[in-house]
Amino acid sequence: MALTELSCKDFSYELSSKKPVPGGGGAAALAGSLGVALNMMVANFSKGKKKFIQFEKQHEDILNEGEKLRIELLNLVEKDAINFEPLSRAYIMPSATEDEKIRKEKEMQKCLKIACSAPIETMELTFEGINLHEELADIASVTIISDIGVGVQLLKAALNSAYLNVVINVNFINDDEYVNDIKQRTEKLLIDGNKKADEIWNKVLKILEP
Repeated sequence: MALTELSCKDFSYELSSKKPVPGGGGAAALAGSLGVALNMMVANFSKGKKKFIQFEKQHEDILNEGEKLRIELLNLVEKDAINFEPLSRAYIMPSATEDEKIRKEKEMQKCLKIACSAPIETMELTFEGINLHEELADIASVTIISDIGVGVQLLKAALNSAYLNVVINVNFINDDEYVNDIKQRTEKLLIDGNKKADEIWNKVLKILEP
């Protein structure tokens, strides 16, 4: 059964087990999907309200983009697990002889890059999700604005968690050009995403606190 078809209870159990997957990468993608889902809930609740009737098209656009992101992030839960399995097998390849060491290292380098791909995508998509929260914050009903804050915190956690999954893999990759490119892309997403998420969080707090 696919990981995303498990009940919440069973997924949590699988995550707690000694199995290599699901792990932090899948948990990050799931958190991101939940963050986007909350954005959509707020948009659905606010859409059509008299106060925001002039923003109905914008709400619709947010919902359409959100549904795309929600599904893509959910799919990354599966992709992360699939991509990690070859790496987990490479770790236990024999390395007693020089030839075995060379074969193992070659396989490891290939699998480390594959393992990086899902968390990189998670970072890119969670950043888009944070942007959606920024767009929605000013056209959302105050009675449900707290869920903008919750959603953006889930996306921030997903962004930071996915970054850790990138770093742990690139640290062992010998391709300097690849590593430098990935570091530049992900560090920018990390800095910009955290900054924007914190701004949205503070805006929500300002609205909620007397």
